[in-house]
Amino acid sequence: MQLDVWDDRAVNPKMESSAVSTFRPRRGLDAIVAFLSEPASYPTAPTTVEVVETHMSFVFLAGDFVYKMKKPVRLPFLDYRDLDARRRSCEREMALNQRLAPGIYLGVIPLVRGAHGDLLLTGNGAPVEWLVVMRRLDREGLLDRVVARGEASEAGVARLCRVLAKFYRESAPIEIAPSEVISWWHRDIDRVAASLANSRLALPPTSYAGPVAALRHFLEEDSALIAARVTAGRIVDGHGDLRPEHVQLGPPTLVIDRLEFDERLRRVDPFDEAVFLGLECEKLGSAWIGPRLIEGLTRRLRDTPPPALLRFYRTFRCCLRAQLSIEHLLDPKPRTPERWQPQAIDYLQLALAP
Repeated sequence: MQLDVWDDRAVNPKMESSAVSTFRPRRGLDAIVAFLSEPASYPTAPTTVEVVETHMSFVFLAGDFVYKMKKPVRLPFLDYRDLDARRRSCEREMALNQRLAPGIYLGVIPLVRGAHGDLLLTGNGAPVEWLVVMRRLDREGLLDRVVARGEASEAGVARLCRVLAKFYRESAPIEIAPSEVISWWHRDIDRVAASLANSRLALPPTSYAGPVAALRHFLEEDSALIAARVTAGRIVDGHGDLRPEHVQLGPPTLVIDRLEFDERLRRVDPFDEAVFLGLECEKLGSAWIGPRLIEGLTRRLRDTPPPALLRFYRTFRCCLRAQLSIEHLLDPKPRTPERWQPQAIDYLQLALAP
């Protein structure tokens, strides 16, 4: 199971340990990660612990369960340096994910330091970290793997449309001025364009000039289409990161990892999220899924967004994914550096594909 993969960077993908813990108490984050990497640290004593690291979290896959710990970091969009902030974020994640993933998010527990200075997942002591506990899904049942095997079905996508439509219908419209939403788009496009044009990243200007120009042209000529969506109450508190690796087609159909750290990123048009999910499925080789998602949501939400708006959403999502890909090269030691420029260019080519 892959969680919180905003930047797709995983380390120590198969950290295995003996059944008897050799951990000795040390202070600091390294000690906590080492402790949680040991099978003997868990009440269920799993055979192995798989560790995934992202910008924001450490995720420990321990047998039938997943333990997710926020990093004590400050990033442009969050500040988790305070332990209480990390606890609140865990609680928000737990609460937000109940609707789309019932029975998967089990609770928030403290990692404590006991009376003798040892770290404990059960017992009394002062909390030193907080963990979201989840049931572990079968990774092979998630949509990205299903699509890669060519096994996605019309019935499975129809079930997903039903689940998403119910979720969006039950999400209250965001009360906001149309001008503010349009301002969001201007800022987002400016940010993406600046990143793609960063000379350190060496993207050919011809790769991004057309998509960026198309986005700016839409805002100049057709921003009334965005305003109409806001006025009609079509902007809701959505998922925020609807990607194939977050979807289990099922049955049961589940959607995990609803974004908790920035509610602004969850304030979306449902069709923007559907376009994004369809784009990622297309990138994996199943272009038919996107149109089925749009058709299914159109029917179930009784809502027909203009084709020009759907094209705008697609172009922006392609540019955003290109940005997130190429920015890996800004890391001090980027993993698989040869991967990111071709991937960014692939997304930019998709942006203007018919």
